[in-house]
Amino acid sequence: MTLHVHSMLIDGNEVAASDGAVVEVDDPSTGQVIATTPRATPADLERALAASARGWETWRETTAWERSAVLRRAAVLLDERTEEIAVVLTREQGKPLAEARAELQSTVEQLDWFADEARRVYGRTVASRHPDQRMQVLRQPIGPVAAFTPWNFPVLLASRKVAPALAAGCSVILKPAEEAPGAALAMATALTEAGLPPGVLNVVTGDPAQISERLIASPVIRKVSLTGSVPVGKHVLQLAAQGVKNVSMELGGHAPVLVFGDADPELAGRMCAAGKFRNAGQVCIAATRFYVQEAIEEAFVASFTAATRALSVGSGLVDGTDVGPLASSRGLARTVELVEDAVTQGATVQTGGHRLDDGPGYFYAPTVLSGVPETATIMQTEPFGPLAPIATFSTFEDALRRANGTPYGLAGYVFSEDLTTATRAAEQLEVGIVGVNSVAVSGAQVPFGGIKESGIGAENGTEGLDAYLYSKSVVTGLRRLR
Repeated sequence: MTLHVHSMLIDGNEVAASDGAVVEVDDPSTGQVIATTPRATPADLERALAASARGWETWRETTAWERSAVLRRAAVLLDERTEEIAVVLTREQGKPLAEARAELQSTVEQLDWFADEARRVYGRTVASRHPDQRMQVLRQPIGPVAAFTPWNFPVLLASRKVAPALAAGCSVILKPAEEAPGAALAMATALTEAGLPPGVLNVVTGDPAQISERLIASPVIRKVSLTGSVPVGKHVLQLAAQGVKNVSMELGGHAPVLVFGDADPELAGRMCAAGKFRNAGQVCIAATRFYVQEAIEEAFVASFTAATRALSVGSGLVDGTDVGPLASSRGLARTVELVEDAVTQGATVQTGGHRLDDGPGYFYAPTVLSGVPETATIMQTEPFGPLAPIATFSTFEDALRRANGTPYGLAGYVFSEDLTTATRAAEQLEVGIVGVNSVAVSGAQVPFGGIKESGIGAENGTEGLDAYLYSKSVVTGLRRLR
């Protein structure tokens, strides 16, 4: 099989690592190596930093209307290439083609949305107490950005950083996931072909620790944006603190789902199953802890289990596949451990609970566990796999106490037909995103971010653009008229 050879993007040119070193990219459905991506050297990173500094000087002086036009053209190009890029995304990440297409369409939406937002960077005029003084507040780009993105949504999560940063007038050095870099590199190609000047967007791949430490330490970088796990986020925060760098952090989640007794248990079960197993459960806002009021537990579990059993598992390239493989052998091993721990502590496997085969792919059966105790590891840490642990609660207060009982605060979900119950639960969940009778909560128009250990700041919406701007006060004294 011919390997695909990816390149980095530095100063407008597609390049290999200066020493020729590469990282292998494998197909999660087979375990076979299908591509290589460059392993950036320190010299490569220095070139990217120098290019980003020059790119910022150019891009910050480019009008908002010109920046908007580039983003819009890139959105059109990416939309036209959806089918070919979707195949690359599926082969490298494992998700079904339908989900790969949906991710690319969400990426197009990001570019298109921030093409509009680029022209909506507003300052303000402030009244002074002195008649011979004028006060203004300007909103200006913060500077070159180091952006780090993970493998579960390798192009969408990259676009959530690149699109608003470019709209604001910043340059970017993007470090996409080395496990699945192809789609993010395709987005960078579209932006380059759309007219983005050299150096404004640079893309480097390779060793995450080496790249993050060098980029964040550089005085060129003014802003650090990361989507990743809580431990990685804490490490990056420590690195950024050394240079007092502005940061945005979208970290891990462990989303509670509260299904109250007045909800339709059959409908809620079907909806939760549909949302839970998207991308094999490897979604930071995925529903991961299901708390069901005791009176409807049996009906909810039966509905959830039936919907889960109906899912088709296999290669993402096969028509009709609902759930693909986990993205890595590490994820597969952790999934096995979490199920074994829960069962040992008394949980019951309603369906799944096992690896699907002994072949080279990283497939695990979509799994529903009932009667899961709060002490089980899966209830305390983000599972990031096709696992649905279900427990019961008795009262509203009990449900909220348990839902808020972890350090995470990214997303949460409420199912209730009672307006008062749904409203109070949504208000009291300690999270940044709430779905009420819905598991579809993300869009370019609304902020996406968490509280507690789930992050700092937000992406999407006007907040996504604000993250790449700073406020400058300009106070002007005037001569008095004679």
